[in-house]
Parts: sequence; structure tokens; C-alpha cells
Amino acid sequence: MRTSFLLFIAVPLIEMWLLIEVGGVIGGLPTVGLVVLTAFIGINLLRMQGMQTLQRFQSRAQSGQLPGQEIVEGMMLAVAGALLLTPGFVTDTIGFVLLVPGIRKWLFRRAGHRMSMMGTIRRQGFHSSDSDVENDFFTEQSPYRRPQKHRSQDSRNTLEGEFYEEGSGDSKKRD
Repeated sequence: MRTSFLLFIAVPLIEMWLLIEVGGVIGGLPTVGLVVLTAFIGINLLRMQGMQTLQRFQSRAQSGQLPGQEIVEGMMLAVAGALLLTPGFVTDTIGFVLLVPGIRKWLFRRAGHRMSMMGTIRRQGFHSSDSDVENDFFTEQSPYRRPQKHRSQDSRNTLEGEFYEEGSGDSKKRD
């Protein structure tokens, strides 16, 4: 919470300071032109990267695989687009960095490692989870391709056994 608040305050201040400094060196109109040019170039690169990611998503989905990496890359591209449309050099730099496929893959692997560590902690009982199928969203193995347990949902709450009525003198077996 504190970090996001500081970023919400610090990023615009840094952007304004940097725009004023660059404007003082190259002039106001060229600075505005540079900001518009970086936004234009970034949006065109974003469109190309987005189409490639969408095609990979459709290909993996049609082959029955979970397109987890493509979903996460799509979210990163959405963030990159928002940053590229925000006027400023810092946000444009971060947006352009997110457009590099190798960096997105690296971030995906880092997030996957974190998520798998959280899943390990959850499976070891530190967090409660009633699901039979672990959600390995960030791994290459799709939970849909794993052998499923053939238990019904109700079997967790059903006890099987025999019982006998007592008290009536005859102990007859009831099912």
C-alpha cells in the first residue's frame, strides 16, 4: 500500500522534472514531439506484439494446452500500452522494456517460480485448499492434462460402513 502510494506520487513528479529538464535542453516543442513520437512507435510495436501473442494463445488453446504464458504476456502488454500512452520518458522506458519478448519471458519465469513456491507452501498445509487439482497456472503442465482423481465431490463428506439398530432387542442389520 505504501509503495503504490509512493509510486503514485513519485512517478509523476519524476516525469515532470525530466520533461522540464529535457525541454530546457532541446526546447518545449521538440520535447512534446519526442513524447508523441515515442507513444506512436510504442503503440505500433505493441500492436505487432499483441497480434503475435494472440496467435500463440489461439494455437495453444486449439491444441488443448493451457495458454498460461500467453495470458500473462497479454497482461504485460496491456500494462506496456498504458505506460506508453502516459506522457513521459520514465513510463515510456518501462513500456518499451515490457515490449521486449525476452524480458517478458524472463518476468514470466520469475512469476512462475514465485507462484510455484506459493503453491508448494499451500500444498504443505500452510494455507487451506480444498481443491483436488492443484492450479499450476504458470507451469507448462496444464491441470487439464493431468490424470484426474475419480472421486465425486460428495465422497469427501460420505462415510461408508454398516450400522445396527440398538435398543429394540433385535439387532438387525440396516443398509
